[in-house]
Amino acid sequence: MWDRFYRIPVSLVALLALLLLSAVARGDEKLPPLEPSQADWIADQIFQNECNRQVSCLTSWNVGEDFPSLGIGHFIWYRQGQQERFVESFPDLLGYYVARGVNLPDWIAGLPGWASPWPDRDVFLADIDSPRMQSLRNFLNETRGIQAGYIVRRLERSLPALMAASERPDAIAAEFYRVADSEVPHGMYALIDYVNFKGEGTSVSERYQGEGWGLLQVLETMLDNPRSGTVLEQFAAAARQVLARRIENAPAERGEERWRQGWNNRTLTYVP
Repeated sequence: MWDRFYRIPVSLVALLALLLLSAVARGDEKLPPLEPSQADWIADQIFQNECNRQVSCLTSWNVGEDFPSLGIGHFIWYRQGQQERFVESFPDLLGYYVARGVNLPDWIAGLPGWASPWPDRDVFLADIDSPRMQSLRNFLNETRGIQAGYIVRRLERSLPALMAASERPDAIAAEFYRVADSEVPHGMYALIDYVNFKGEGTSVSERYQGEGWGLLQVLETMLDNPRSGTVLEQFAAAARQVLARRIENAPAERGEERWRQGWNNRTLTYVP
């Protein structure tokens, strides 16, 4: 049955909670354990951040972008052969579904290479009320808990990559756990949401003028700045600093200034 907020199936909330109990590899350190209600809250916050809890938003194609964004995490989906600077995530999510025994909609399962079938935004919007698009929204809405588990797994796998990409791996790991352990579940939410929002920051393609904007850059900024306020205030401030640098470095034609206020508002949700 659905919980009282109609957000995530209770059985999947329990699964998500178990995923959050697992260790991130570094000595004996582990992510803090969360109650199912806390895991539910984190998943719902992500759905709120990306879609304002609107089912129609589960299939989106933003103005100024050359790809659709799908699901509660707005997972990117590229066309066959498409190359972009941003890390694609929707096909990996499809693989996560299959690995857990979830049947994909028939029309998606039959796509060559699980590549996006829409050549551009106009075709996507013309298809927005078609039976296959409606089936996709229904599928994504009914499996929000699976998507939340996928997002958690991404965080769990991120630390080794963050450490490998940094010249200060031990300091990055310590900062990672310092945030995760802060005001549970808010620290975990901050890390999970930011990784889903702007990535790990380890991909060389996700750079403007040589500078990234992912979790690695936020943790590095925390290390480089004087510590003032709570840990989560430090994290949110560092995130805003990194995002402001991204906007300044972005190609003018992307017009990323229009996203500044929304991005800043999102970082404010990291502070209880």
